Amino acid sequence: MRDFYLKLEKESVWGKLAMVLAVVFFLYLGDAIISDWIPTYMQGVLGGSLAMGLMISFSSVMGLTADLIFPQLFKNVNFRKMIVLAISAVFITAGILLWTTRLMLPAVFLLAMGTWGVYYEFLYFGLSQFVAKVAPVTARSGVWSVISVFKSIAYCFGPLISGWLYLWKGSVIVIFTYALLALMAYLVWTTIEMRSVSTRGEEREELEKFNIIEEIKYWSVLSEHVWPILLTSLTLGVVDAAFWTTGVVLSDRLVKENWIGGLFVSAYMVPSIFIGFMVARLGIFKGKKKLAEIFMLLTGIFTMALGWSHSVYLLIFFALMIGITTSVAWPLLGGVYSDIASRMGREQKHISGIAGSTVNFSYIIGPVVTGFLASKIGETGALMYLGIGVVLVSIFLLMVTPKKLKLPQVEISTWG
Repeated sequence: MRDFYLKLEKESVWGKLAMVLAVVFFLYLGDAIISDWIPTYMQGVLGGSLAMGLMISFSSVMGLTADLIFPQLFKNVNFRKMIVLAISAVFITAGILLWTTRLMLPAVFLLAMGTWGVYYEFLYFGLSQFVAKVAPVTARSGVWSVISVFKSIAYCFGPLISGWLYLWKGSVIVIFTYALLALMAYLVWTTIEMRSVSTRGEEREELEKFNIIEEIKYWSVLSEHVWPILLTSLTLGVVDAAFWTTGVVLSDRLVKENWIGGLFVSAYMVPSIFIGFMVARLGIFKGKKKLAEIFMLLTGIFTMALGWSHSVYLLIFFALMIGITTSVAWPLLGGVYSDIASRMGREQKHISGIAGSTVNFSYIIGPVVTGFLASKIGETGALMYLGIGVVLVSIFLLMVTPKKLKLPQVEISTWG
């Protein structure tokens, strides 16, 4: 870990990273609180799990739309403004959610979920730009790992805080806490000297016009060259979406057999707290694509193994191993995206957009596919077939992924 910090100090990055970590921790903690509370709240208000699922999936649809619009609309907006926009989206989401406690209409919930989905994209675009611009190439995977550690810590404590707040004072206090944490993030962001987050070179910050058809053309050009990492992030995203939907249902079923079954999703989530620091210490900056695909292959094998055992203890063990392998794969993948963004210069938000779209798309299709399979063959069977698919995709990618992803730099220079 010392070598990682020395790399950051050498590039004058540590102070900038520390501030960003403080901000994203507050944002992620608020998000974890609201994420734990809102499914049950909406299911109770709207009268069913189907309506709740459709509402939550709408946030991913809006996120996918934002991925198309943001790269052009916010092309010249730096990462500092994107973080502020993310915080603003939290305040708006909190206000609309507070409104739902008085006016329980589906349209109001759709508005809240839509704003929530846009918040994720503001935050992702801001963090992607920060890592690409500020972190040296040798530390990018490590920076993403440390960010993932703070996110995981927040998601460990968030559900506990959410449950306690709801039992104490009900839904309103949960929403107010969500907004309060965003306010704390904003205060941290604005009170620390802004020169400590100065970027390499000045950036214009005006809004641009956008054309969705044009953006789709840009994505098409990029996809021809970076499709292996897009397929990798899509596949890992489907696994994550499956765990937070089908996996949660399986956990609820397992806990009826044995109390330890309730740790199924926790076993998947906890490793990223520790693995992130390990990845950062290794300082991996070469061969990130292949390593990510190897760990995705292991993810597929362990996911497939969920269907081979009826032992609760083995299921917990396999969930833990899946958490470990995905915790290594995601930061490596983030490092690859940051490398590409750095090479794209002013056009880097296009790669952030297409990267975000793969995750949003995985959260649209993942719950539907695994939910359908679970209804036919059970949760473990659904996850087993998902694992088979992940293994096949991983083997294919290991065979065809080039050592270096080449970008059409001449064509990119004509964009905008």
